[in-house]
Amino acid sequence: MNNEFPPVLDVCCGPRMMWFEKQDERAIFHDRRDIDITTNPNAAYKNGKVFSIRPDVCGSFASLQFPDNTFSHVVFDPPHFVETNPNSKMLMKVQYGQLADGWKDEIRTLVFKWCEYDVPVSDVLALTQEKPLYGHRSGKQSKTHWLVFMKPNVKYTP
Repeated sequence: MNNEFPPVLDVCCGPRMMWFEKQDERAIFHDRRDIDITTNPNAAYKNGKVFSIRPDVCGSFASLQFPDNTFSHVVFDPPHFVETNPNSKMLMKVQYGQLADGWKDEIRTLVFKWCEYDVPVSDVLALTQEKPLYGHRSGKQSKTHWLVFMKPNVKYTP
């Protein structure tokens, strides 16, 4: 691995919702957005809430500007909404973003977390020939899937 960079890359960090330490120095935080978004008042936030999305590096996960084998661990929690209903999904869109046109071509990847509110995880898995090693379903309705894959070019010799 490359010692010039921290060992972890979060390629779609958003407001770093899943991070215990939102300024963890072991990671580079990457996102295509660099903004503050204020939500309207809702059941979760009666006065609204400001979500700050401030990545260390701003850009698309489809064209990362890091050399190969730079990171030991890559976290990939991409947007998972096709369209957002302003009443039911606005907060989720603010936190996680929205899938762009051409998302199926962009999403072909090896390690990610996926929430199947709009798109079933089976549709996402059909985009690659690679099969997950392990994973976990979570969330109130078990619609969030954590899936871990092995790079296809890793050779194993017993």
